[in-house]
Amino acid sequence: MEQVAKWLQQSKKTVVLTGAGMSTESGIPDFRSKSGWWRNIDPATVATVEALTNDYDLFHAFYSARFAALNGCEPHAGHSILADWEQRGLIARVATQNVDGLHKAAGSQNIDELHGSLHRVRCQQCGKQATTEQFLAKEPCPNCGGRLRPGIVLFGETLPQNAWNQALYTIETADVVLVIGTSLQVYPVNQLPKMTGGKLVYINQEAAGYEKEFDLVIQGSAKEILQQVNSYL
Repeated sequence: MEQVAKWLQQSKKTVVLTGAGMSTESGIPDFRSKSGWWRNIDPATVATVEALTNDYDLFHAFYSARFAALNGCEPHAGHSILADWEQRGLIARVATQNVDGLHKAAGSQNIDELHGSLHRVRCQQCGKQATTEQFLAKEPCPNCGGRLRPGIVLFGETLPQNAWNQALYTIETADVVLVIGTSLQVYPVNQLPKMTGGKLVYINQEAAGYEKEFDLVIQGSAKEILQQVNSYL
């Protein structure tokens, strides 16, 4: 962790890539750990355009539960540290697979939401924006009568082009990339760490099998590790 602090101080451009493990300490369940969402629900049956089209009741129930899981969840100290590092010029951007909006809530400004956001609801048919309340009430699109959905990337959909391009460019040109709380199992985001020529740091609760690809691996709590790195800074 002292080495990470030194690299941060020496780096001209540092990028952070976060996954579900960054949010678990705010009380949000992740996807692939032993207690994660996908242990109980098959994503192939619900987080898809097919479910949205053919079984909207299931789709709506699942994402309504995800909204409910966000109630009362606040950014933890690790989120706040990243926001502070951005203000101090220690990191340039945060690219995240998370759709919970906690980085923004903590004060980070330069965020690439690679899988979209639960907080942006739109119509599947016409693309018009709607409110979270309209989605939760299972109302049809006020513009065309189509089905409302969260503005997240479902399985099989392409990533938001602007967010992807920005994350790719900054990682390609970074001196240091911190990868925090992701299992690196989801394509194409799992390819991003391979795109940098800078130092690669991996911080995660569980081993993912990719550790040999990193210059430094720290296993443990994202919040606690960020707090300790911050103390060295």
